[in-house]
Amino acid sequence: MASATLRRATVSGAVLLSLLAVPAQATADEPGISRADTAGSTAALPEPDVAGLRSVLRTAVRQGAPGALARIDDRGEVHRATAGVADRTTRRAISTLDRFRIGSVTKTFSTVVLLQLVDEKKLRLDAPVDRYLPGLLPDDRITVRHVLSHRSGLYDYTNDMFARTVPGFESVRTKVFTYRQLMKLSLRHARTNRPGAAYAYSNTNFVVAGMLIKKLTGQSVATAYRTRVFEPLKLKDTFYVHPGTELPGRHTRGYLTPDAAGGALVDATRQTASWAQSAGAIVSSAKDLDTFLSALLRGKLTSRASLDQMRRWWKVNSTTAYGLGLRRRTLSCGRSVYGHTGAVQGYYTYAFTSADGGRSLTSLANTSNNGAVLNTLTGTLEAAFCGRSARTVRGSGFVERHEDIAPDVPLEDVTGAARD
Repeated sequence: MASATLRRATVSGAVLLSLLAVPAQATADEPGISRADTAGSTAALPEPDVAGLRSVLRTAVRQGAPGALARIDDRGEVHRATAGVADRTTRRAISTLDRFRIGSVTKTFSTVVLLQLVDEKKLRLDAPVDRYLPGLLPDDRITVRHVLSHRSGLYDYTNDMFARTVPGFESVRTKVFTYRQLMKLSLRHARTNRPGAAYAYSNTNFVVAGMLIKKLTGQSVATAYRTRVFEPLKLKDTFYVHPGTELPGRHTRGYLTPDAAGGALVDATRQTASWAQSAGAIVSSAKDLDTFLSALLRGKLTSRASLDQMRRWWKVNSTTAYGLGLRRRTLSCGRSVYGHTGAVQGYYTYAFTSADGGRSLTSLANTSNNGAVLNTLTGTLEAAFCGRSARTVRGSGFVERHEDIAPDVPLEDVTGAARD
């Protein structure tokens, strides 16, 4: 595999091919889809509010996270903040050097690999999935684009798997699933909508993505990630260890909050994450995630045409839109940032970058199933990209109501009261 620099050089020559393979007008008139915002950032970002960042992390710890961390990479300048512990037994302080499970931020990696295959003319976004995986899906109108934008209508099997948080997790902690087994769990249910009709977050979509990667590369997803993304970007802390259960090297442990208020935290660090795989099983660090997202938005991983396809947005709510494996989040100061959230048992991750990839933030709390912490962590985006002006509006932003795990199961906060 070529280096990231070589990929950028060769990808530029593939732009015309990509445009032919994926017509720019393919979704321009589709209801709910807006054209790609490709202009980049024209206004200078305010200075990050590092004191505010630390305050957000301390609040997350008070709300039940054993520890929390954040790292901002800003055109060569680095800001770091931490609070609490990485290990409740040893009481080791959490560090921005720690590795952790990134959950659904994995979906952005999976999408990058598939868009590279688009650039290589091995895949068409508007082709039916069944062209590449015959007979897999019950409706041949479901396209690759529908899958990557969560508009396939495929039921999310995690809704059943994790309807009860701790028992659900313990039932799959050491299991190893095949992709076909996960698909079978989804296809027991009727589809949630017709293809392309509506956004509905579903981990099943990125099980399909993993199957496409395997089929079209002839490699495991681990090999595809490593040779196409990890190695070209020199991501030293990023791994796909499935079906192994251990996080390599220095890492923070992850703690799952039980559904019942006051229940003891469950150490969820050791698990196969086989229920997630290409939807959520990558391990990484704050530095590596900042590097990855900056490279992505700077056009170093795909052709510009494919990046534009990734940034065709389907509105989710007043502050959030979804493209292809990528979220756009509009902050209180009116600025938009690009990346993904991640939830896997014991870990919450926010990884976002500016429109031009110049400033990136990754934040983590080493807990999950805690609605208060999930909402608080959004404040790290405000501090990183809106600066001190965010203080005057803190707490007035969009409230997260669900996790990436089991998105149709209402998330309970630390008091045990489910939000509507």
